[in-house]
Amino acid sequence: MYLLKPSLAVKVSIFILLFFVSNAIRSYPLLDSVILPRFAEAPEYRNGDGCSISSTFSSSSSSSSSSSVCDSSHVHIAMTLDSEYLRGSMAAVLSVLKHASCPENVFFHFISSESDKFGTDLLSQLVRSSFPSLNFKVYVFKESLVKKLISSSIREALENPLNYARNYLAELLEPCVNRVIYLDSDLLVVDDIHKLWSISLTGSRVIGAPEYCHANFTKYFTDGFWENSILSKVFDGRKNKPCYFNTGVMVMDLEKWRQGKYRRKIERWMEVQKQRRIYELGSLPPFLLVFAGDVEAIDHKWNQHGLGGDNVVGSCRSLHPGPVSLLHWSGKGKPWSRLDAKMPCPLDLLWAPYDLYLHQQQQFELPISSL
Repeated sequence: MYLLKPSLAVKVSIFILLFFVSNAIRSYPLLDSVILPRFAEAPEYRNGDGCSISSTFSSSSSSSSSSSVCDSSHVHIAMTLDSEYLRGSMAAVLSVLKHASCPENVFFHFISSESDKFGTDLLSQLVRSSFPSLNFKVYVFKESLVKKLISSSIREALENPLNYARNYLAELLEPCVNRVIYLDSDLLVVDDIHKLWSISLTGSRVIGAPEYCHANFTKYFTDGFWENSILSKVFDGRKNKPCYFNTGVMVMDLEKWRQGKYRRKIERWMEVQKQRRIYELGSLPPFLLVFAGDVEAIDHKWNQHGLGGDNVVGSCRSLHPGPVSLLHWSGKGKPWSRLDAKMPCPLDLLWAPYDLYLHQQQQFELPISSL
């Protein structure tokens, strides 16, 4: 008689079942059921020639040791991780690993909300089930840090406190992490992430991002802001002309961020917004107010953004002219939603091959009432 060795996916399914049997009544008393997505296991991607070798690796499902996080060979990437955008996050991670010259040296810092319906432990297990050898750690973001500072936006999704987690990376991540690439969950990296990592932030610049100086910068703020000579004076004296940049892709110097207390500078503008409405979009304008005109300009190929359409309708968009290293479905429309609705935009078909979601066995449901 031969016994089949259970796959990692089966082991995770068993863990999920036991987890909810023991915790469902205590943790989810108001839910009728818990529906869990299931993802395929991704291929293993190994380092190429010339890659530095990480000195330590922790196989923990929920976190890595401090020494592993601080390994000098790591390329650090920060992303939010939540139940709503988990499918996008998994595709983004796969795209990074697939195109990286040294995938084993990439370390992911996932920021999860303390109120997420799945919880950090389960989110960690779902990531580990698809990426068994991934270097990563999940951090808990306390929404209370920012919730009272958030103002209403033109789209409800932009009001999610987790959108503001990037403001707190310098405090959330270990002090040894002095540099990080921040990536949104609705994108694909189709080039070597080490190229983006190697970009220099010159002088006193704290962040680097593709700038779009052809965009009408004034539209990101209200008329009341521009009519107030004291407020609008903030852009005077900047090294360069203030230009729009998308905060979904940024190279961040966390050491300079901590030294300059930039978290507090952003929070001050959010406090002004609560007192008098000076912008309509969620977490973007405070970044523009603090950094526009003093950003390390990165090639536009690293953020072909806007593929999700505008923030209201979410209509189809085409690529900007030029080379592409990163595709970003910023805006209302998300590729997985349009694909599931069988109404994809042409560029959504580029996202589909990175989708690890198991459509044939797509949900695992435990009726809470039956436990």
